[in-house]
Amino acid sequence: MLHLHNGDSSANTARQSSLSGEHFAFREALIDGPTPAGLSRDDWRRLRAQHLADSYGVDLAECERSLLAQEELLEHSADQDEVVLWFEHDLFCQVHLVYLLDWFAHGTQTLPRNGTDLIGQPAQTPRLSLVCIGEFPGKQNFRGLGELNSEELASLYPARQPITERQLKLGKAAWQSYCSNDPTAIEALLNEDTSALPFLREAFEAHLHRFPAVENGLGRIENRALQFIDEGADSFSGLFQRFGEAAPVYGLGDAQFWLALKRLIIAVEPLIEVSDIPQASLDQPLTPEIARKAKFRLTPAGVAVLNNEVDSVTLNGIDQWLGGVHLEISGRSWRWDEESGHLKSE
Repeated sequence: MLHLHNGDSSANTARQSSLSGEHFAFREALIDGPTPAGLSRDDWRRLRAQHLADSYGVDLAECERSLLAQEELLEHSADQDEVVLWFEHDLFCQVHLVYLLDWFAHGTQTLPRNGTDLIGQPAQTPRLSLVCIGEFPGKQNFRGLGELNSEELASLYPARQPITERQLKLGKAAWQSYCSNDPTAIEALLNEDTSALPFLREAFEAHLHRFPAVENGLGRIENRALQFIDEGADSFSGLFQRFGEAAPVYGLGDAQFWLALKRLIIAVEPLIEVSDIPQASLDQPLTPEIARKAKFRLTPAGVAVLNNEVDSVTLNGIDQWLGGVHLEISGRSWRWDEESGHLKSE
């Protein structure tokens, strides 16, 4: 039996529990960086490894080897009598869940599960089960499986549910919409029945709010960061905690939150000013020193953007991937219109 956990925290806890089988931590961060459709398997792996190396300071070659090993484990999962997927309700987890559902929907083959056409006959798919929760008895403001101890985690296993064809089909459609270069594919998906994956709708709606707002050119994550700094959350720990409490639907780790802040800090016209750490560290992945010492305040440009007096994209341009959509000045412009509740193309 193979258990696939979303990250090392719950996987390590599960290894200490009474749960039998192999426990594997699915290591990725598909909520960030490029996930375009149409790539070969090798190109996909190289692209993701480069993003992870650049964003998190890991060795590029080692990262690519790790991703390859992860692919190979999935390919050989047909040898298992059962594969159990352990995931949560937030966007970070839901993106990984639909990636894996798409993988298993195609069977274990030798091409990437990124929305491309697949060649050849699928191998046998193992029996699939799912543990996916948004709450746990006695845990107020439940954030995820990593909060549970070994006994609590093991208690979820008997209630696991077989993954249905309907879930596989929806997971495949969701992953393809996430990887599309046209984000209205997600809106079209959400117009359909998504109840087979009960947390998908809220998570993907939150993803659409990451697109630049019509009012000021920033997504919801960046706008919330500016708002909370303006309200006095001037340390990284305080700011990260405040954001996590206000927007748990994203499931961001501190490293992903720092990536969002960096885009506002190292811009041509910075929106956030940082003190108490060496300026040379601002372009680096999150370090313990940054997390402990950094102090934030808004620049005049940051105040103007927060107050919708200046547009961030007009001020600083944009070069950001949201799933399969590459937001850049020379490309098609997508904006989130809060009033209509839809994306707009400019």
